[in-house]
Amino acid sequence: MAQLSWYDELTTDQAAEVRGLLAAAESTDGVAPVGEAVRLRMRPGAHGSKHLLAHLNGELAGYAHVDMLGDSGGHKVAEFAVHPKYRHQGVGEALVKALPLQDSLRVWAHGGHPDAEKLAEKLGFRKVRELLRMRLRVESELPEPKIPEGITIRPFVPGKDEAAVVYVNHRAFDWHPEQGSMSIEDVRAKEEEDWFDQKGFLLAFNADERLVGFHWTKVHTPDLGEVYVVGVDPDSQGGGLGKALTLVGLRHLREQGVKEVMLYVESDNAAAVSVYTKLGFTLWDADVQYAR
Repeated sequence: MAQLSWYDELTTDQAAEVRGLLAAAESTDGVAPVGEAVRLRMRPGAHGSKHLLAHLNGELAGYAHVDMLGDSGGHKVAEFAVHPKYRHQGVGEALVKALPLQDSLRVWAHGGHPDAEKLAEKLGFRKVRELLRMRLRVESELPEPKIPEGITIRPFVPGKDEAAVVYVNHRAFDWHPEQGSMSIEDVRAKEEEDWFDQKGFLLAFNADERLVGFHWTKVHTPDLGEVYVVGVDPDSQGGGLGKALTLVGLRHLREQGVKEVMLYVESDNAAAVSVYTKLGFTLWDADVQYAR
């Protein structure tokens, strides 16, 4: 039986050990077992988390993270991974059973892993949310962006644009369980990430020089980029700015040499799914969130 231990903060050595487990799981499954927010919460001094480590035979066999700050719906959110070497030995079940606040808990399964689906059914969880991952080959010609009249686009400037981005992001995603709560501190933390490139963080301003939208791109590997976030202020929606920003960002990613671009979109966001489908994006896989 796995030995379980809870921590409010991981040591440097523990974090390195967890990253090794996550890398092994991603190599086997072809998809990261936890989201970017979890990796950021593994940093020294990060708060608002509970970390659960499961050991077997003196080795780290499983890891679970609980976001105790919760989403905008008041739900605590968990993500977990089991080392491929220790799967089908009860580690995943032990991790999930040990998670707190079972009645209000949400648990992510990235990539819709079949083992996660079986475990969810066994433990009385049901699917409550699905986050689609779509992808597009960008080697072929892309449509010309139609920039609305009066709009100018320039790259993000660190130390200058954080507050404006957070304001527009909150207005654009006030309905979203996670994205709408992005803070200035969150933006600054991501500026410290190896992948951050201010030239790929594209901001749209109106004639009054007010920020009205943005497209934050991300490069994962030399071949793979991401439509990380496209946000448009509600007062500027409906005029084609979102599509234009998306295309400007896609062109930027292609200029960086990537061959394929991915994005995440809520399965019930029919308008966004339609826009991306018309641009040529196709379904890759999906992250599934479960609740009791």
